[in-house]
Amino acid sequence: MSTLYLVRHGQAGTRVDYDSLSELGKRQARLLGEHFVSQGIQFASACVGSLSRQQQTATEVGAAYAVAGVSFPAASVDPAWDEFDLSRVYREIAPRLSAEDSEFRREYEEMREQVRISEGAHAARIHRKWLPCDTKLVEAWIGGRYPYSGETWNQFRERVAEGRSKISDARENILIVTSATPVAICTGLSLEISDAGVMRLAGAVYNASYTILRLRKEQLRLFTFNAVPHLSADGLRTHR
Repeated sequence: MSTLYLVRHGQAGTRVDYDSLSELGKRQARLLGEHFVSQGIQFASACVGSLSRQQQTATEVGAAYAVAGVSFPAASVDPAWDEFDLSRVYREIAPRLSAEDSEFRREYEEMREQVRISEGAHAARIHRKWLPCDTKLVEAWIGGRYPYSGETWNQFRERVAEGRSKISDARENILIVTSATPVAICTGLSLEISDAGVMRLAGAVYNASYTILRLRKEQLRLFTFNAVPHLSADGLRTHR
């Protein structure tokens, strides 16, 4: 029975340049690595998605092991663990949704203006919260309400499930560094919950948190969800 440690990346960048860790995100990831070391957790293998924020998180976790003089496996890269492309969903679906939903159009335009005013400041609130227009957009994508040339929700779920299927059922600890929605999808597979339930889980996942699932005979069992004991100090727990 393999024990899977699914880690969400640390806090990332701004809405305009999201795919890199903020300084806080790097600290969160390093603290996670130090926590794993302090608990005597050793990994037989590690896998990380292809996104920069995921790989930077894995690097920080591994660096904590190196400082402690504890072995840490070289991480293999598997795009199956990538997050869905929210920027592309916005580019293709937001104009169509704006044409049909005046409230969404107002919220979307207000969000874009706040992004402009922020001038790329990482601490600006607009970059650190999920907005009603984000929810409406993602719901439209999941529901397939508009033509979209990118990856559909069903294709995304299947991709993540395929990544999970590549993991061997062995008695070992496996680290997987990914993003919020893949963590939620795997958790949802273990609990057999709906797509709406999966997205509610994704919205709860902290940056640099870990979720523990155990794999036995191709079945997942949830043991720990969204743990952040290493982020106990003020200001360390973030969702975006």
